[in-house]
Amino acid sequence: MAVMKSSNRPHTPRHGVARVLSKAGVASRTQAAQWVREGRVSVGGRVVRDPEHPVRDGVDVVSVDGQPLQGAERVYVALNKPRGLVTTADDERGRATVYECFEGGGLPWLSPVGRLDQASEGLLLFCNDPEWAARITDPQSGPDKTYHVQVGGVPDAGALAAMHAGVVDDGERLSAKAATLLRSGGKTAWLEIVLDEGRNRQIRRLLKALGFPVLRLIRVAIGGLALGDLPKAQWRRLDATEIESLTAPHPIRGPLS
Repeated sequence: MAVMKSSNRPHTPRHGVARVLSKAGVASRTQAAQWVREGRVSVGGRVVRDPEHPVRDGVDVVSVDGQPLQGAERVYVALNKPRGLVTTADDERGRATVYECFEGGGLPWLSPVGRLDQASEGLLLFCNDPEWAARITDPQSGPDKTYHVQVGGVPDAGALAAMHAGVVDDGERLSAKAATLLRSGGKTAWLEIVLDEGRNRQIRRLLKALGFPVLRLIRVAIGGLALGDLPKAQWRRLDATEIESLTAPHPIRGPLS
């Protein structure tokens, strides 16, 4: 019986060409796929029209409009997101998006690092560095997020403790790492809430379950990076120290329940 010899040749990783373009920071994956379908992208000198066409890392030369792909300058940006904008590039319902804040800014393609829903506002990060973004949004080791939240009603010490203890909503356990009363007046109050995980509409769902509807929600910090006095709808580039500090080692959290 013939014996098949295993090859010692190292395996060359392959990825779809649209993903390769996105990872290089030159376009979103959706935009890259559109470029491919339009015939603007070639691999090894041959035009391809399938966004999933395999590209061998370090072997195949990818070009856009005849120009060999070169990784874009890594850019990291903080935006003070206004209320009413959705965190997406193209909204199927035609709503205004956060990308309107970047018009005329001369920035390369940037992806949001995490999300803020349409009714929320405050600190939102963008970058064209997928690995950095993944470390920021990692639910077990990413930095905490701090919010100032106006609610209907005035939570007492017991209610604040319940926010920390958590509730189960739609099969998910929702809780705050910390919840503090900042100030109150009449029928409303402002809270500071710190999260060490990110679930869809987590604060709104948690507070609603405890009887405190959210009237306003502002993210004021991510890790040690504060929103500060950055004007609404304005952005600024992060400096090297800020970029590094946001991905500095954090205590590893246990599995989410």
